[in-house]
Amino acid sequence: MSDAARSRSGAELLPQGGGSFEVPRHVAIIMDGNGRWAAARGLPRVEGHRRGVEALRRTVRAAGDLGIAYLTIFSFSSENWSRPPSEITDLMGLLRRFIRKDLAELHKSNVRVRIIGERDDLDRDICLLLQEAEDLTRNNDGLTLVVAFNYGARREIARAARSKSGQLIGTNTSSL
Repeated sequence: MSDAARSRSGAELLPQGGGSFEVPRHVAIIMDGNGRWAAARGLPRVEGHRRGVEALRRTVRAAGDLGIAYLTIFSFSSENWSRPPSEITDLMGLLRRFIRKDLAELHKSNVRVRIIGERDDLDRDICLLLQEAEDLTRNNDGLTLVVAFNYGARREIARAARSKSGQLIGTNTSSL
């Protein structure tokens, strides 16, 4: 990669074992397949989700160690609400435990947490935990962990279209 291309991409060369490799500025991970992974091994789906959280912890540490600036995890899409209620309860419980257990460590490691996605229909305690994570880490300047939670491509396209149409006709689109 040329120096100009590297500058545009934000990639850096870091030495490792006498060689070098390019570290991207931004890595995105779709957290998908954990339930299927568990089912294929005869384990409950929730065990797959729990192991996914463990893998996420390791990934966040490694991203920070490598000097990656942004790590986005797509963790729970709006389409996931169609899962069985017991699985949704398990997933929300994992989220609660992750934030309560890991937030102090993320803050200590200088990780900034940002949450993207819709919060309107989430349980109040979940909204408060998400806000606490953002507030506590707001001034951190290490790795930025972007958590896409309750997001959806269809919803985002519809929201963008409403916003643009409101700009074109000069109205507030929040009621559209």
